[in-house]
Amino acid sequence: MDREKMQKYADEIRQFVMGHTEDVLKNPRSFIRYPFIDPGSVYDGNVWDWDTYWSVYGFFNLADQYPDDTTKARLIEHAKGNIHNFMDHQLPDGYIPMMIEVADWPEPYLNMKHKEGILMNMHKPFLCQQIVQISDFISDYSWCSQYFENLEKYFECYDENYYFESCGLYVWCDDIMIGMDNDPATFGRPKFSTANIYLNSFMCMELEAMEKICQTFGKEERAEFYKEKKAKLVKAIQEECWDKRDRFFYSVDVDIKTRKFDWFHEGLGVFWKTLPIKIRVWSGFIPMYAGFATKEQAEDMVRHIFDEETFASPYGVTTLAKDEKMFDLSVTNNPSNWLGPIWLVANYIIFKGLLNYGYREEAEKICEDTLLLLGEDLEKTGSLHEYYDPFDGHPIMNAGFINWNVLALNMVDELNERYRICDEK
Repeated sequence: MDREKMQKYADEIRQFVMGHTEDVLKNPRSFIRYPFIDPGSVYDGNVWDWDTYWSVYGFFNLADQYPDDTTKARLIEHAKGNIHNFMDHQLPDGYIPMMIEVADWPEPYLNMKHKEGILMNMHKPFLCQQIVQISDFISDYSWCSQYFENLEKYFECYDENYYFESCGLYVWCDDIMIGMDNDPATFGRPKFSTANIYLNSFMCMELEAMEKICQTFGKEERAEFYKEKKAKLVKAIQEECWDKRDRFFYSVDVDIKTRKFDWFHEGLGVFWKTLPIKIRVWSGFIPMYAGFATKEQAEDMVRHIFDEETFASPYGVTTLAKDEKMFDLSVTNNPSNWLGPIWLVANYIIFKGLLNYGYREEAEKICEDTLLLLGEDLEKTGSLHEYYDPFDGHPIMNAGFINWNVLALNMVDELNERYRICDEK
């Protein structure tokens, strides 16, 4: 795509997003007591964990471009409100729900189930990252100082319920609301059996964010604790999730043990800690975004990203390799479809990972593909959508989706080195 057309699409996307910012800035309602940001489209009125993080990530980059300071102030207020709302519904054991919905019942559905003793997934590891993102943006951490003990309990809840000491990795409880709804590495598998590369990679970044929070509040011992915890997790990911033969990061099965029956299997038992779930999902590239992939691993990742037989498409990176038998482009919601369609958040994370390791030309290609995708969507439909066909770029569903589509502008601005957000890894 020529630069003139690329700039045209970037300008049109910027105009559209900035013109629809108010659509996703929501006021308190029901038991959601603070202002918040929702993704738009069919998700009106819901506070989501990683969705709010990416909305803030994208909109903070635009904050200084609005014609007055009112919108910027509202973005900051609503970003803080995301955190206040989640903390408002933290349970005594540290559990925080993944989503807070507007409903007739007295509290979030996930909290009600948790209180009934039904263990479900909890807030994905983006809570501390969003706090750091907001605090660095406004150069002030005092607004969240009352939550330090809440954050400690949040990590304790993760360790108590979702951490497998045997392999040093975190696991999903099940496939409900995991962000990538129908990721075959988790979707339909037994409870507490998958140490997902998505969960563990982002947990490394969450631990790093908590280390920074501890340092900011002068809690050096706790900062060292979380630093060591991250290092230990990175080591476990490298040992258990990196496949030396395929040169790829996989999610792994942790339900591994010697299963004896009577006198059988009395000899050499199972001594390996996990088994790789050899399904090539876009999340295998997150270690580049998180920054703990080695230089050699990154070289292998780049080859996978641009392999025409697997992940490459004219509009970015497919969320599942095209040669996997589960590859499918069906229109589906709850679960949303991550079995191949283009999702902007995946494109951005891969883009950023490429930049992290010096692959600027390759990152520019992902940016151009993304602008082409959203630019054509705006021209044809006058809107943006949640996810897209990787072959012809047509939108699959949910017009009016804003959320991480904003990240297309982060790509443009980061390549031009004029981005506003604080995201040093």
